[in-house]
Amino acid sequence: MKILLLASGFNGLTQRVWCTLREQGHEVGVELAPAHQTPESLTAAVERVDPDLILCPFLKHRVPEDVWRRWTTVIVHPGPVGDRGPSSLDHALLGMSPRWGVTALSAVEEMDAGPVWASFTFDVPAGITKSALYNSRVADAAMDCVAAVVRKVAAGERPRPADEHPRAVPGTGELPLLRRPAFALDWRAPADDLARRIAAADGAPGAPAELNGQGYCLFDAAVTDEDTGAEPGTIVGRDAEALAFATGRGTLWVGYAAVLDRRRGPKLPASMVIDPKDAPFKPAPAAIAETAYRREGDIGFLQIRSYNGAMHTEQCRRLTQAVEKALAEDTRILVLTGTEHAFSNGIHLGVIDAAPDPAAEAWDNINAIDDLCEAIAGADQLTVAAFTANAGAGGVMAGLCADVNVARDGVVLNPYYDMGIFGSELHTWSVADRVGEQAAARLLGDKLPVSASAAAHMGLIGAVGPRDWDEFQRWLRAVALGYNDPVTRGRMFAAKARRRAESKPLSYYRTIELAEMARDMFDDRNGFHGMRRAFLGKSAPAETPAKLRFAS
Repeated sequence: MKILLLASGFNGLTQRVWCTLREQGHEVGVELAPAHQTPESLTAAVERVDPDLILCPFLKHRVPEDVWRRWTTVIVHPGPVGDRGPSSLDHALLGMSPRWGVTALSAVEEMDAGPVWASFTFDVPAGITKSALYNSRVADAAMDCVAAVVRKVAAGERPRPADEHPRAVPGTGELPLLRRPAFALDWRAPADDLARRIAAADGAPGAPAELNGQGYCLFDAAVTDEDTGAEPGTIVGRDAEALAFATGRGTLWVGYAAVLDRRRGPKLPASMVIDPKDAPFKPAPAAIAETAYRREGDIGFLQIRSYNGAMHTEQCRRLTQAVEKALAEDTRILVLTGTEHAFSNGIHLGVIDAAPDPAAEAWDNINAIDDLCEAIAGADQLTVAAFTANAGAGGVMAGLCADVNVARDGVVLNPYYDMGIFGSELHTWSVADRVGEQAAARLLGDKLPVSASAAAHMGLIGAVGPRDWDEFQRWLRAVALGYNDPVTRGRMFAAKARRRAESKPLSYYRTIELAEMARDMFDDRNGFHGMRRAFLGKSAPAETPAKLRFAS
């Protein structure tokens, strides 16, 4: 089937749909539809393709009538049957809905009001953020919807009117757009309530709060029951860049913040935005802690957490220390994982851009993440890296520094650099070492996403585990225990020794990469600084990249 993906951006969900449909044998192209594109130009672009089906997995704007009347056009809406409006997930989390869903419906004149092709619901975990919910349960339900739509279109079936579908989630309807004031924080409220508002406003628009007469937006929150007796809104502790605030009941921890003036500033680690003064050290709760380590006999499990996958200089240094500390134990295997909702995308572009000297900060950041990569790649133990969630650029390359790589089903990898930089993280060694020079050059040059299953097929990773988080944890533990079998362990260590013997010293690859990166960061030879600012400003692409379009 010839399927066109009409989307506002090539985000993680759109990439997953693109990868999956292509692997199923469909002819798939993408047309990005930014706000400034006219209905006429968009219609002309669709007409040139003349698809059998148009899928809109992530579309913020109305589909032109000339399109949906001529071609079967299906919107993937992040809400259950009956839900309408642009703030579906915001309402679900703010209203503490225990269950939510995703619905695939035909595009019609009224937004989210067309007949229904498919709908799937799911439980909403307590305390989950909007972006985490979107990238996990929403994305999974969306994939189920896409599969059902493709199957029904191929069979010649038609959608059913929405009023013929049962309302799996009661009380839904047309809900208004929620703007920033709807998430405003009152420090006298309980910490649980404040954290829920921050989670619902995650990403955008952000939860506004006032501290000492200055407005901020807060992100990445966690709660403890501790009551310090301090005035609500007072900073009562810090751990690295995370800050703890007194509230009406309990303590609210905040990992990220942005200045709120006439417009919202960039999201940065909280203490880089809000002066912590002389706040005492307190250990951050596990929900926002950077690392968590546990040991089972000869196997160590180190979980690394980075908000939205970005890792700034000091965080990379702390993560390197955590890896080195774990490796200093008498373990035989170290398993490195991300969280359910994030792995890593490499260096922190926001912190770089906000620095007084962005080039110098970028240089420090790339050197710090390279130290982390060398610690992993140079370990005497067998190292296993599990891609637990989507990863990109330096995050993929850092994971590939481990001896063995696995991934959850449904994870999408972007194993390339697309920000005007050559890239580092030992990628000139790790990628070619796994897939060969030609395939490595193609991956880095094509700059296209790769599904976990495709990555395993080409040898970039070793295995793919279950999508369900709890099942994946059990599967990963079984994989690690299997490697610890004496015979298997001996074979794996022999392969590790051969890999080292057949490659140049790691410092060789790092030196070559950093020589290129110096020119990109300090001389800006490929537009790194402009591309970075455009990315952080969420500038829409002027046109769809040719590599995503149908071949002409």
